[in-house]
Amino acid sequence: MTADASDFSPLAASARSRLHTPRVTSFVSNSMSEDAGTPGRVIMAMAMFMFVYGAIALRLIDLGMADETPSSAYIGAQQAITASRPDLVDRNGELLATDIKAPSLYAEPRKIVDVDEVIDKLSSVMPELGTETIRNRLMGNAGFVWLKREITPRQREEIHRLGLPGIGFLTENRRFFPGGPTASHILGLVNVDEQGIAGMEKYLDGQGIADLQKFGFATSQSMKPIALSIDVRAQHVVRDELLKAIDRYQAIAAIGIVLDVHTGEVVAMSSVPDFDPNDPAEALKPENLNRATAGVYEMGSVFKSFSLAMALESGKVSMDDTVDATKPIRMGGFTINDFHGLHRPLTLPEVFVHSSNIGTARMTMELGIPWQQEFFRRLGLLERTRTELPEVAAPLLPSKWGDLSAMTISYGHGISVTPMQTAVAGAALVNGGYMIDPTFLPRTREEAQKTAVRVMSKRVSDQMRYLLRLNAVKGSGRNARVPGYMVGGKTGTSEKIVNGRYVHDKRRNSFLSAFPMDDPRYVVLVTIDEPKPEEGKHYATAGYNTAPVVSKIIARIAPMLGVVPHVTEDSDKMLVSY
Repeated sequence: MTADASDFSPLAASARSRLHTPRVTSFVSNSMSEDAGTPGRVIMAMAMFMFVYGAIALRLIDLGMADETPSSAYIGAQQAITASRPDLVDRNGELLATDIKAPSLYAEPRKIVDVDEVIDKLSSVMPELGTETIRNRLMGNAGFVWLKREITPRQREEIHRLGLPGIGFLTENRRFFPGGPTASHILGLVNVDEQGIAGMEKYLDGQGIADLQKFGFATSQSMKPIALSIDVRAQHVVRDELLKAIDRYQAIAAIGIVLDVHTGEVVAMSSVPDFDPNDPAEALKPENLNRATAGVYEMGSVFKSFSLAMALESGKVSMDDTVDATKPIRMGGFTINDFHGLHRPLTLPEVFVHSSNIGTARMTMELGIPWQQEFFRRLGLLERTRTELPEVAAPLLPSKWGDLSAMTISYGHGISVTPMQTAVAGAALVNGGYMIDPTFLPRTREEAQKTAVRVMSKRVSDQMRYLLRLNAVKGSGRNARVPGYMVGGKTGTSEKIVNGRYVHDKRRNSFLSAFPMDDPRYVVLVTIDEPKPEEGKHYATAGYNTAPVVSKIIARIAPMLGVVPHVTEDSDKMLVSY
């Protein structure tokens, strides 16, 4: 191809220039636009990278500084772990309750990879952990959950060997009772958080232990042992004899109380069946109720002791008076009779020794209902007993205290009180006439006298000591005698009420006693629920079962309590005077 001359002319050059300029201009314009936007995109990209890497760095720093402990719940658990309870000891320093270390099992659900595997392996060691409740806990997003409090060291070892991620152990304080059930109703128990829920353990929480735990001041170093009034040796004897009595007389329950008559200290108190506070679930069984302070019962003829003291204190009756007991008393369709009536006038000592319902009822009516109510109120029989133990029942009184009620109450029917109330009132009969509230804490005689209230004269108290001793020598309490000790007491046999009616073949027997009667130091009360006659015997009255049990208890505890026997004493020796 050949070029024409016109191709090189100025006009042609101008035309070519116009044709090519837009293309060049467009190229330069786009290039400049792209160069201008590049810094903004770069800055934005750099900012995004810096944000992402910054977040990662912060998370790494957070993880690096984080403790390996499980969340805030763990901190709360640790605070609970440091809380302690003081040791409980008896009056001689023998250990009754203390804290020991026990492992507890927890989980951190966020760290668990396979819930099914964890459930399967845990339940192979502890089947109770294979429940749907545990599964739901593990599938949550919590940082810390309890699985089982207070497991055994062997369980801890077996679970530890499984090597499960997210499963761990914490060491907590656990309450331990070395004597098991020996003093269970007195000591009470605590829950898994070391909080008292019954007995003296609950009482102590109300005295400030719970507050010390709350604020972190309750540690094993700061807690001094707390002494109780009981003597664990006497406590063991009472419980042992009650268990033997249940077996011997095929009874359903038994109660025993030993009380210092001058201080009001409870030296021993047992109610069987009982429970082991190391296994708290046993305390929930109805048959394991603390019958000594939380149960109320008709105490039967034991109340004649209070009625005769009432009569003597009134000044209208003397030891030389006689009461007409020749025939039954009939009132409002009811008949009051004697179990073994002599059908003749009785002296006051005969009313007591022969346990005459008729004689006691007639004396009460002569004195009047207001005086009966006033005197029984003095003895603490009409209101709830004041003591440290939380489980204390109020007495059941008649809705209408008329003539018939007054007569039946005089011999222990129509009014229900706790055995502890009975023992406390019994102490006032023999300690010179002072009403002293019972205590489960040590108390001196001088301290007791500061709050003691005189409820009868010393003269009447001396007369009651004579009558109680007389009944142990010539009356229904003969089987309570102990060689070397002057024992006195009064029996009580009451028929139980079933469906609103008294049942003749179901009885609750009691024996209220004191020793030594020449200088009384202790009251001993024993009650047996539904005893059966021994083989070869026709009766299951108190004189045949509760009195012998009291004899066995006194024979064993008297040397422990420092009561010196009179080696040459005749078992039938009476008090010289009253």
